[in-house]
Amino acid sequence: MLPSIPLSADPVRPEDQSVGALVKDVTTHLSSLVRSEVELAKAEVTSEVKKGVQGSVFFIVALTIVLFSLFFLFFALAELLAIWLNRAAAFGIVFGAMVLVAGLFGLLGYLRVRKIRKPERTISSLKDTAQVLGSRGRSGDTPELT
Repeated sequence: MLPSIPLSADPVRPEDQSVGALVKDVTTHLSSLVRSEVELAKAEVTSEVKKGVQGSVFFIVALTIVLFSLFFLFFALAELLAIWLNRAAAFGIVFGAMVLVAGLFGLLGYLRVRKIRKPERTISSLKDTAQVLGSRGRSGDTPELT
């Protein structure tokens, strides 16, 4: 539960205040409203992230069980091949097939990772921001942002 942020202590009639006081009140209320919205968003996102983490733990456990179960699948496949072939040859064939599949996925992963590029637009934007902020106050004119 989020604490509520009151907008004003007591109701004040606008005709009793000056324009400067009204602007100050509007600014204060707007600041409070923005803070409240940020707190609400943070609370909602935190709640959803917790649900996602809890769900992902179950997926990790399931994946771990499947990975350990694959050992028995490959062992059974080798024993099945051993009906028609020499037992050592059957296990060698299963091992070779596993190495080939692992190599294929390793190659696909390498090709995918090789395509990763640095974030050019973000780097450029950060350099521009640093340049604008760094040059601010050094000269009499203010730099224009594009």
